[in-house]
Amino acid sequence: MSEDRTMKLVTNLDRAQIEAKLAELHAAAKAKGLADLAQLFFGVEGMPRVQIEQRVHNAQRWLAGRSEHGEIAALLDLVEINLKNLK
Repeated sequence: MSEDRTMKLVTNLDRAQIEAKLAELHAAAKAKGLADLAQLFFGVEGMPRVQIEQRVHNAQRWLAGRSEHGEIAALLDLVEINLKNLK
């Protein structure tokens, strides 16, 4: 039996909440032994929006076709739709 999870779509995260999600991404990637991916989200606190956007998009490209990391990809998608809120 598969465990399909539904993620609540939230589009109004502020900078602090986005940075918290990026910290979750860092921890999740590190826990799965994905050091290269985890490194993308280390030290992003206070980073300019354009740099965070670049890291998120690089991570999405890195995860493309790697369905075994679906939870990380879903969290990354949540962050991506909220990037417009970074100020």
